[in-house]
Amino acid sequence: MPEWLRMLTTRIPADWRDLQTAVASMLAQSGFSVQVEKVIQTVRGSAEIDVFGQEAVDGRTYTVLCECKNWAARVPQNMIHGFRTVIADAGANLGYIISTSGFQSGALTAAELTNVRLVTWPEFQAEFEQSWITHHFRRSLDSRLDTLWRYTEPIPPYRLLDRLDENAQRAFVGLRETHQPFWSALFTTFSPFLRMPIPNLPLRAHFQNAGDSIPAPVLDALGYQDLLEAVLDYGEATLAQFRAVVDQAKTSTKSD
Repeated sequence: MPEWLRMLTTRIPADWRDLQTAVASMLAQSGFSVQVEKVIQTVRGSAEIDVFGQEAVDGRTYTVLCECKNWAARVPQNMIHGFRTVIADAGANLGYIISTSGFQSGALTAAELTNVRLVTWPEFQAEFEQSWITHHFRRSLDSRLDTLWRYTEPIPPYRLLDRLDENAQRAFVGLRETHQPFWSALFTTFSPFLRMPIPNLPLRAHFQNAGDSIPAPVLDALGYQDLLEAVLDYGEATLAQFRAVVDQAKTSTKSD
């Protein structure tokens, strides 16, 4: 499977600070409390960590330390040894070195059988894919588009339809016929209850007969963050169409 098919974002950090910000954002959206450039105390003294993250799971706290290296050269072996010492002395559970240029062979050997993970930016994303989908993607859909889900779920909102006049019912049903296939499939796929497999991108492969009804940024997004942004824009525009019908019907009822 091509690497980009499982990317959370296709955006490439511009420099080390941008990489640091992107790593912190990824952890925060995956459910961690995060601090950037945090000075921590270890048994040997203080040390500054690029990104410090903690996650609470079932009452237990897990600490993750991240070093971000946007270098032209590969990360050398001696950096791994130094980082391993910091992780051990700080009592952290896991450490990541995220490099944009890879690692020297000696560095890879030095990290074997340790709690140091040597990863590229795409590999770091893959480490937190499921947590990011659970904590950020699904929750964003639920918080901002829950009403759209109720309008387009397989069972029509009969109570709402009963309150609409004939013209409004016809308009509402027409919108459902246009939008229901896509939104029902999307919400079902990313439901926190059904736990369905995350689909590969782009979505166009899953909606080959979509025509012009679904915007290209939704169908052609290659990263899940890119998809989320496009889906939220499209969803709010779709929801506005439904609300216009419902609000117009309410106005007509009051005037009568």
